[in-house]
Amino acid sequence: MSKKAVTNKSFFRLIDANSNRLREGLRVLEDIVRFIIDDGKLTVGFKNIRHELTRCLKQTAVVKNLDTLQHRQVQKDVGKGSIPLEFQRKNVLDIFLANAQRAKESIRVLEEFFKILDKTTALQLKKLRYKIYSLEQRSVEKLMNIRKH
Repeated sequence: MSKKAVTNKSFFRLIDANSNRLREGLRVLEDIVRFIIDDGKLTVGFKNIRHELTRCLKQTAVVKNLDTLQHRQVQKDVGKGSIPLEFQRKNVLDIFLANAQRAKESIRVLEEFFKILDKTTALQLKKLRYKIYSLEQRSVEKLMNIRKH
């Protein structure tokens, strides 16, 4: 296999892993604001980001012409294990903050690599990242108020 093929395969694995991690984190955030905070606007905000992410990734030639699943290597993934910190969450706020961080880190990784692959998509991802920041801030404020009561 050529060096270029290995690089492309690695890029596609990275895109697959981070887009999955991002969607998973966003879904947890969405469910917390939906079922715990009970806020329709925040729920729609996180849901819209998930859908915008899907549209954004599907429109790029990198993803459109490739089934990233074919490059997934779950059995060989050196980072698939859990760490003890993941099991030390004490409340909903801890879960929310951990998943917000997961989503922000994943979208940043995607944004950085799409700067190489597709600059338009990188810019769209950056806009989505800032939407996450805003929704996170509003959600944490509401979660803090719930904790006080």
